[in-house]
Amino acid sequence: MTLNVHILNTPEPQNLRFLKLQLDSDVLTTTGSEVPSPAEYHILVAGRPNRNHLTASSNLHTLVIPYAGLPESTRHLMLEFPEIAVHNLHHNAAPTAEMALALLFAAAKFLVPFDRRFRQSDWRPRYQPNPSLLLEGKTVLLLGYGHIGQHIGRVCQALGMQVLAIRRQLAAVEASSAGVSVHPPQDLHALLKHTHVLIVTLPDTPETDDLFGERELALMPPGGLLVNVGRGPVVNPGALYFALRTGQLRAAGLDVWYNYPKSPEERANTSPAEFPFHELDNVVMSPHRGGGSDQTEVLRMTHLADCLNAAARGEPIPNRVDLDGQEFI
Repeated sequence: MTLNVHILNTPEPQNLRFLKLQLDSDVLTTTGSEVPSPAEYHILVAGRPNRNHLTASSNLHTLVIPYAGLPESTRHLMLEFPEIAVHNLHHNAAPTAEMALALLFAAAKFLVPFDRRFRQSDWRPRYQPNPSLLLEGKTVLLLGYGHIGQHIGRVCQALGMQVLAIRRQLAAVEASSAGVSVHPPQDLHALLKHTHVLIVTLPDTPETDDLFGERELALMPPGGLLVNVGRGPVVNPGALYFALRTGQLRAAGLDVWYNYPKSPEERANTSPAEFPFHELDNVVMSPHRGGGSDQTEVLRMTHLADCLNAAARGEPIPNRVDLDGQEFI
């Protein structure tokens, strides 16, 4: 049986060719923002479809979002179409995990302020008390234990860290997670009392919004680290800023934020938060680039092909999205 797929945003020609080379022969694709005529597609690949895209084809049974996460506007729209399954791609898991680890090391070792001073030929930090945190032997809590968290966990284990994780669907944990202690969300507060490093990989959903604030930070042992590569609003910005300013948190590495440019003109001058994180030497700041790499589109097309081929073969399509926002991924 032929599987018809419509890709709403046409990939670059070389990326589209790469995708087609990986697809089974019975997967046929069309592309473009206009609905094809006749509209016979079974799967729609789109991040932000409109109602017409969802109703044009009576064959449509699956929406594939071509990136991780679920736009809020898409979530609201798809709740009106419960017969259409929603899946996304986790092609960015490895680069995002690498960014989390880069932020972890940079924050733990205070690389940025030392680099800044050494560029001015200032050797004095070498002869002052060393603020670096030794990671070996410490306990790291992964808040979110999906594809990204599992990548991070394996590296942290190799560093000699004790790895704890929070995940709602415990049954979905892979066998490769041996040695990682995985817990349900209700165990969060109990686990924080033993957490030296917290790494956030959660999406922003109604359940996770403002999940981590003043109370949670106070439960961590003083002088811990926080890394966020999930979504900014999961961590309360005011609580995070004051914990860093007072030294309750030793340092943080942040790739996700609270304010984003709304136009190309704003990209050169948009403060990422209402609090002046940029004034703190114990914060490593990155402009939400963790999921990208020089192979992003190759990875995206590879993962998309895997999804489409699974559907064509009658196999389960990976990465089903929980529209109610209840799933920690």
